[in-house]
Amino acid sequence: MLQFLNNQQNRKQRPNENFAREVMELFTMGRGNYTEQDVKEAARAFTGWTSDESYQFVFREKQHDAGPKTFLGRTGNFGGEDILNIILAQLQTAEFITTKLYRFFVNDTPNSAHIRPLAQAFYKSQYDISALLEELFSADWFYDAVNVGNRIKSPIELLAGIKRTLGVQMEDPKPLIGYEKALGQTLFEPPNVAGWPGGRNWIDSSSLLLRLQLPQVLFKNAQFNVALKEDENDILPSVTKADRTFRQQIKTHVELQPIADFLAKIPEEQQAAKLGEFLLQAPIRPENLALVQQTAAKVPPEIRLKTMVTSLLSLPEYQLM
Repeated sequence: MLQFLNNQQNRKQRPNENFAREVMELFTMGRGNYTEQDVKEAARAFTGWTSDESYQFVFREKQHDAGPKTFLGRTGNFGGEDILNIILAQLQTAEFITTKLYRFFVNDTPNSAHIRPLAQAFYKSQYDISALLEELFSADWFYDAVNVGNRIKSPIELLAGIKRTLGVQMEDPKPLIGYEKALGQTLFEPPNVAGWPGGRNWIDSSSLLLRLQLPQVLFKNAQFNVALKEDENDILPSVTKADRTFRQQIKTHVELQPIADFLAKIPEEQQAAKLGEFLLQAPIRPENLALVQQTAAKVPPEIRLKTMVTSLLSLPEYQLM
């Protein structure tokens, strides 16, 4: 963050406000809970915070403004650690962080009746993240129908979910990087310091088609051809579509025997529905279930199970979690 937000340029008598502003806006209190003067005073406190060539934190005392500062109603010769401690002393900080976790794990629409008691306990625990997550995941409302199958999977969640649920083994995992890029999420390369916006932003006309095609590519050892978007971090707008096209033959092994054992005692006409309950978080629509059943009925028995699995993973319902 220090590098991304130009804090190496934040020096005594020449403060740079980027780092101080984003610490409060994006990661702790959120907009509306501090003033522009608080940003200026915090920036002075963070002067001298920088890093060396190995990106290890370095405090350069000669660049630090050691004078008195007034921040969130408190006055003193504050340094950066003092500013962070004052921020953490605000209950709003606990509520902001709890809300972000709620939106990531539970529902993109915050429920204050759920968040407020979580935030208060989080604050009293001195920001014990593990305790907060345990309380969140064990809450009865976490498993309410309104909170199940309502979030769009990120590309990483989609790829990891397919791989782990079905025991997919890849001869060469490197093509996964290309899939990530094509779907809009290159791991460890967020578009900015705020990270990926998530939610409905994961889906557009091109990425949805790729998501629905991905299971067939993985399970049929097919070639994956896609033109990466021009706005990817590492792609210049001047690069032609041909040069941006990602082509990769994928070779995988899918372990379906556990699923075959699971379905062995279930009547054939009920297997698609039962498999849908196992693979999908969102209830399958009747017309989509009928389509999966019809597709499976048209293929030889030896590939019927793989066809059902591929068809279910290619449904819009599988994009939700």
